Order: sequence, then C-alpha cells, then structure tokens
Amino acid sequence: MPRSRYEDEIIVSWVELHRDARYLSELLHAKGTWKGIIAITRGGLVPAALIARELDIRLVDTICVTSYSSAGAGQAAQVQAQVEVLKGVAGDGEGYLLIDDLVDSGRTAQVVRQLLPRAHFATLYAKPAGRPIVDTCVKEFKQNKWIYFPWDIEYKFATPIKEGGRTASGPG
Repeated sequence: MPRSRYEDEIIVSWVELHRDARYLSELLHAKGTWKGIIAITRGGLVPAALIARELDIRLVDTICVTSYSSAGAGQAAQVQAQVEVLKGVAGDGEGYLLIDDLVDSGRTAQVVRQLLPRAHFATLYAKPAGRPIVDTCVKEFKQNKWIYFPWDIEYKFATPIKEGGRTASGPG
C-alpha cells in the first residue's frame, strides 16, 4: 500500500460486512420499493447480493467498471488508474439501487453517477472525498484509511507466541 497516502488499515470482517449490509437494507427499504439493483463490479457484487436477499429483489444487473490496477508483483496494494467502463446498463437508473462496497476518491462514483443519474446510489462505506456523490451509506472512514474487505485478505493459523509465533509488528 502506498504509505504516503494511507496512514492506517482497517479490516472489515464478513460478520461486520453482513451486519452493515442488513442495516443498509433497512435504510433502503424505508425509502420505498425498487425495480432492481445495479451492482458496481467487483466491490458491489457481495453487498448487492445481500441487499437483494433482504429486499427480495430478483432483478440484479451489473455495471462493470475498473479504476484500480495492481501495484506490482508481490504487492497486495492496488493503485488508482484511469476509470474504464467495461459494461454499462441501459437507461438512466430511475427506480434502481446502485450498490457499491466503498466510495473512496469518488472518481469511479462520478463516472457511474453520470451514466445513471436517477439511480439511488448506496454504499456500505464512504470516505470524505466521495461521500457527497452517494445518496446513502452506513459508515464513513477517514480518507487516509486503507480498507481491506473479507475477499481481500487470507485467514490462516497464527502460531502462539510461546511456540515461536510472532506478532505482526515484530521483527522479520
């Protein structure tokens, strides 16, 4: 991760993500009924599936956008690149929920918002630079936090310290 831009990391667990998606579903349900969901790939796919279940929405489509590229071989971080729409959807989004996991800088959100100006844009999480573009979100994080989602990380056994395990901040 580029240390100059991000000061800290936040790891979102599956349990937290599911709880936040259910809460977002409650907020969206209170706003009325929806024709369908348009998930912004890839981050919006899991939240869209959870929200579709909670709101009993069967019509789910995707707008396929890429705005990140790998930072390099052996690096887990990603860097922002040019926003590119790989697959769009017809219409202006009226009556649809537009779902993503996170709005960060807002670059992707601005492009998608221009394509679907009448959709209700909802995200689980938002950072200050992108927050004004979204209609509804559950939590806001500081701009300098890097967010890891459950699909970004790998869980593995941690050897106890007494048996030779090390802390993440320990040497080597």
